[in-house]
Parts: sequence; structure tokens; C-alpha cells
Amino acid sequence: MPNHPITDRPLMDHPITDLFIIGGGINGCGIARDAAGRGLSVTLAEMNDLASATSSAATKLFHGGLRYLEYFEFRLVREALIEREVLLKAMPHISWPMRFVLPFHADMRFDNDTPTSKLLSGIMPWMKGRRPAWLIRLGLFMYDTLGKRGILPGTRRLDLTTDAAGKPLNTKFKTAFEYSDCWVEDARLVMLNARDAQARGATILPRTKVIATQRLADHWLITLEDRDSGKTHTRRAKMLVNAGGPWVAELLKNQLKIQSRETVRLVRGSHIVVPRLYDHDRCYFFQGTDGRIIFAIPYEEDFTLIGTTDADHSDADTAPECTEAEQDYLVRFASEYFAKPVTRDQIVWTYSGVRPLYDDGASSATAATREYVLSLDRDAAPLLNVFGGKITTYRKLAEAALVKIAEALPGTKPKWTAGVPLPGGDFPVADVAKLQGKLAGDYAFLSPFASRRLIRAYGTEAWKLLGDAKSATDLGQDFGATITARELDWAIAREWVRSGEDYLWRRTKLGLRLSEEQIVAVDEYITNQVASLAA
Repeated sequence: MPNHPITDRPLMDHPITDLFIIGGGINGCGIARDAAGRGLSVTLAEMNDLASATSSAATKLFHGGLRYLEYFEFRLVREALIEREVLLKAMPHISWPMRFVLPFHADMRFDNDTPTSKLLSGIMPWMKGRRPAWLIRLGLFMYDTLGKRGILPGTRRLDLTTDAAGKPLNTKFKTAFEYSDCWVEDARLVMLNARDAQARGATILPRTKVIATQRLADHWLITLEDRDSGKTHTRRAKMLVNAGGPWVAELLKNQLKIQSRETVRLVRGSHIVVPRLYDHDRCYFFQGTDGRIIFAIPYEEDFTLIGTTDADHSDADTAPECTEAEQDYLVRFASEYFAKPVTRDQIVWTYSGVRPLYDDGASSATAATREYVLSLDRDAAPLLNVFGGKITTYRKLAEAALVKIAEALPGTKPKWTAGVPLPGGDFPVADVAKLQGKLAGDYAFLSPFASRRLIRAYGTEAWKLLGDAKSATDLGQDFGATITARELDWAIAREWVRSGEDYLWRRTKLGLRLSEEQIVAVDEYITNQVASLAA
């Protein structure tokens, strides 16, 4: 029996799989779910935890991209707008509608170098540096009509002198426009796609790095390294999908040994989290004098999320951090709008992610396209490279990827994911409060916060997690912030959790609510449970 040239493990240890996917972010897991549901055998490898990079560090919105209209990206915006409600119906526990308030200031001028601004200033020179009310209203009219809306309400004009949305803002803002978009728990979205893919037959391998490949005429040999044990083994696949996100070009060059002119532009987006700045549940869309925009969003009930920045990032292997300059920028930007200035000492947490945007040669990170590009290489065993993409259109990207995959692997079943709920999402969008009330009634020992949190994290699976518990003590050790041993055991067994960081900062954001001692206790419990299971 022949061996792989890099290891001494026999090739036939594992049967050949149809599709091998590199990358456990939203694109990789979305493709894995779609492909597994079409009858393909699928293996996915992620070198770290699922959603450990870009897919857990977004602004966490399902949105059409209102500002992309200024760059004439109408197809992308339309596709994203239509997708919002498709996704809401599939995951009403981890996503929900939000209203966005866009304050208007007639005298504000912008350093705005978008195609729209150039066109208008060429026709009407006095318009240079302005987004007039009629232009914003036109953009919002297009936003309302480009995509289908059945759940989300349309745009309306607000009088900030009387509406509650004006209370936290500087009094110079008298008028605003309010429109709809959606929130999503991004890292949980990735994990739920991976779980559904696994339930449909896919093999999901977190903490498994592709260290080498060999491309033959009719299949790939892929050498993998288990990041925990250091052991290597080999898999075979008829086709390979490179969904490495920020590492897509690096994988092409180093692991796949393929020269390509196609690449990505790495753009760092940073965010800050501060204690809750206002009482209502709406978000703000702020325009800066530099032409950029940021959001201020209610976050985890007791906080406000502010972001994001757009800065070029030189190297995917350099961990992104929200720099002091970016923190100052976001604080200063938000303070131009809020009546009470936001200060650096209010920041309780920061995070930063690298967005792998398709490199279209744009002059700035802000202007770089958010379109995705799928490149199929059939010179030998087929290879599909995924460049770019955004979280709102991940399901459409997966469908488009399966069209390409079907060219190389004919006989796949038709598309199926639209309208099919993710685990725990099998209930109507409007029934979230009803579900929370039912959980609170069935488990009377839960606090109101715990009932809300468990439904938002697990949906209908909250009952499976809590099981036959009759009291809080039945859930085991209490770690604080409503975290119990039973929930941690669930996360270890079903959500690939292997560390406190996995659970506290990706599967949840409960790290915001714990002391250092409590964080250590959670990490120690998970580490010990994982070790005992491996023994």
C-alpha cells in the first residue's frame, strides 16, 4: 500500500472524500453545510478554533451595505438585502431585526471620494463634500426597494427634538432617518453551520492545520497536523476548496504550491465596547467628516458596541489589534454625535478582525469591493479558491460555490438551504419573546437574564441543554453570569469548545461579565473536562 511522501501513514486509512475544505470561517462552514446537504462527502479542516479569525470579529450585522450604494455595487446590495429575511427565518434565535438611526446635519462636509460624490460634484460643484438630505433619502428609498421586505419595516423620517432617539445626541442634530437591518451572533452562526454540516455527514476538524498538499490528476493528497498533539495524518479528496479567508493567498502559494495573480486585500476593522450609552434598543449610523461611517449598537444588553475602522493590514499572520490610534479615532468619532462625550477610560473591551477583500486595485481600504470572487482551477484535480465575501451573503456564496463544484463533481443534488433552519432555529421570527416565556415557565429557577440568554444562544435546543433539571443545583457548578457546568459540558460535547476563550469570547461574549478569577475557573473546568474525555 503506497504511503504519502511526507508521512508514513498509509493512504487508505481514510476513504477518499468528495470535497476537502480548508478554513473554518463562515465561508468554509457555509459551503460544507450546503455540500453535505447535497449528498457530497465533505471534510473541513480549520487550523484554530472555528470562527477564530474574521468570522468572530465583524460588526455582527446582516445588512445590505447602505454605503456600498455610493460605489454603485447594486448587485451586491440587492443580494444582501434579499438575504436578510431569508437568514432571519433560518436563525431567529441568533439574529434579529434592528432599527438604525442616521442623524442628518445639513452643514457637515465630508472628505467623500466615492463615485457618487464625484459624479454629483461634477454636475453641481457646490455639492462637493456633502451628502444632502435628498441624496440620503434616495439611497434609503433604493435600500427599501432593491430587496424584498416582508418582516422588516421601511424607512421613516424622525424629529430628533421629540423622538427618544434624539435624547442621547448632540442638540445640533434635529432630523434623522430610520431604516431596518439585522443583528447576528457571528461566531455562533459559523458554529451552527458546522454543526448542521456534521449532522448531514460532514467531518469537521478544528485545530487541524493543512501543512502540505500534493495535486494528482484525479485527486488531492492533504497532509494535516493535529495542533494539540502534533501528530500528522493524510486525507484524500477529489476536490479541494481553499476558503482560508485572510490566508487564502498564502495557502495558494505555500501549501498548494500554485502561482496566481488573484489575491485579497487585508483590511483591519476594529471595534470598542463601552458601558451602555443610552436606554433605547435602536442603533446609530454616524457619518464622519472623513467620509467614513461607524455604528453604535446595543450590545449584550448592558454595553454599546462602536465600530468599525478600515485600515490596510499587511500580514494575515500578524494578529490584528485595535490600536490606540483606532481607539482614539472611534471615541472621537462617536463623541461628535453623542451629547456626552465617549472617553477612552470607558472602554471595557476591544476586538479587531481582518477582512479579506478581493483585491480590485481600489485606492483605499474603504473603497475596496465587498464582492466575492470564486475561481475554479481544473488543470488537474479541481481546486476552488474563495476570495472575499461578507457575512450577509455567505449562504449565496455557498450556493455559487456549489455551482462551480458541480462543474467538477457532477451529479450533486439541487440547492436546498433557503428556508431550512439552523439548529435551534425552528420557530417563527416573531416568537422569540414567547419562547423565552415558555422556557422561564418550564424552568422557574432560571433568572430572567438566563432565560433570555439561553433562547438567544440555543433557541429550541435550550430544552435539550437543560434537560430534566428541577433546580439550579441540578445544573452543576455555577461559574457566574448564569454559566453552569451543564452548559459547559454541552459546549464541549457539541460545539467543539476546548478552552475558556472558545466559550467566553466566541460561543458567547460572557467574558465581559466575569472577573479574572471566574474566567480562570471556566478555563480550568473546560481544560480538565477535555483532558478527561481524551484519556
